[in-house]
Amino acid sequence: MTSGVREGSLEAPTRHPLGHEKVEFWNEDALFSELERVFDICHGCRRCVNLCGSFPTLFDLVDGSETFEVDGVAQQDYWKVIDNCFLCDLCYLTKCPYVPPHEWNVDFPHLMLRAKAIKFKKGDVKTRDKLITSTDALGKLASIPVITQTVNAVNNNGLTRKILDKTLGIHPHALLPRYHTKTLNKRDAKRKPLDIEIQATSKTTGKVVLFATCYGNHNEPELGEDLIRIFEHNGIPVLLAQNMQCCGMPKLELGDLEAVTKAKNHNIKQLAKLVDEGYDIVTPIPSCTLMFKQELPLMFPDEVDVIKVQQAMFDPFEYLMLRHKENRLNTEFKKPLGKISYHVACHQRVQKIGMKTRDMFELIPGTEVLPIERCSGHDGTYTFKSEFHDTAMKICRPVVNRVKQNSADHYTSDCAMAGHHIEAGLADGSKPRHPLSLIRMAYGI
Repeated sequence: MTSGVREGSLEAPTRHPLGHEKVEFWNEDALFSELERVFDICHGCRRCVNLCGSFPTLFDLVDGSETFEVDGVAQQDYWKVIDNCFLCDLCYLTKCPYVPPHEWNVDFPHLMLRAKAIKFKKGDVKTRDKLITSTDALGKLASIPVITQTVNAVNNNGLTRKILDKTLGIHPHALLPRYHTKTLNKRDAKRKPLDIEIQATSKTTGKVVLFATCYGNHNEPELGEDLIRIFEHNGIPVLLAQNMQCCGMPKLELGDLEAVTKAKNHNIKQLAKLVDEGYDIVTPIPSCTLMFKQELPLMFPDEVDVIKVQQAMFDPFEYLMLRHKENRLNTEFKKPLGKISYHVACHQRVQKIGMKTRDMFELIPGTEVLPIERCSGHDGTYTFKSEFHDTAMKICRPVVNRVKQNSADHYTSDCAMAGHHIEAGLADGSKPRHPLSLIRMAYGI
């Protein structure tokens, strides 16, 4: 570990662009040199040991080596650390004291992403991983009526799940998402636009485009329905964006930067046009919001339309609470929600907006919120993989224990998939209620 340098930093973290357009980004020798440098810093610090599987894996490799240092770890074993990273970004924004502007310039998530990208470009990727990150293709196929029934039946059958485990590496106990024939796009087709005078605030235009997300369109379309009803109840017209592709987060986590770029080119062009027409943008999934707020701008920092969309992108509760500051939020709630066990999603935490969902819950009389700021371990696809499912459940165990201890009336997470991961950990038959569903319930609409 480098000596003679100040310990840690009290300055706010800054972030450098990913730099994937540069030739040296793809140099594998340079990659492994940087991995060794950063792993040595992590080994000397160890503050991130409780965040995910990457850090315990790294420290176990170091402690099991002959030298008890990073130089004793075989470079091929570095991939064990890389494969356990699911790019939650929490180490960068909540734990690491050596991120820029510190001179050690540690960006662990971006280094892991670089490694994943090089691995993917070499063709070292499983068919399963290509399949489960192709969310648009899966959603379109699985929304065909007969196929929907078949897919849902297969996903819930013990025998076929064992076959999926052996053939594809999908863990037989992972709780897989359901698919709907009646997608959000179909459900919303006959809705009439809200015909009212637009009420802007200093930071919101007062009319929004809903980027449904592939999950929100195909797997839980009720999330979009709830969001639309809540926003319209607050006098905010909502336009459902049409002909959208996946935000790109699943492919980003795979290291498929070419697929991310293609999705960006498709989505940004249309979203930027809507921003020019005076719309703000919201999504019901924190990971998708983060993709437009952070990941794409860090990949394409010089593209004007990417930055335009970034500046117009909001978490739905961030948006509502911004309007509340200027007395533009309907606070006439009709039903108390009692005690809520609230898991704070990682990809919402790293947006640096604070707990806006909790703040809105606390406006409801007769409602108590108990936040849980721990990773659920789901990560979109991580928990589905046979080799990582047990680790995902282990990461989730403290969250599950807190939910049990809270004995709340509801448990919830802004990340719908995290909510279902907690459901799998509880294994008591109880179901999560998404914050949007709970707010709609409290409004009585």
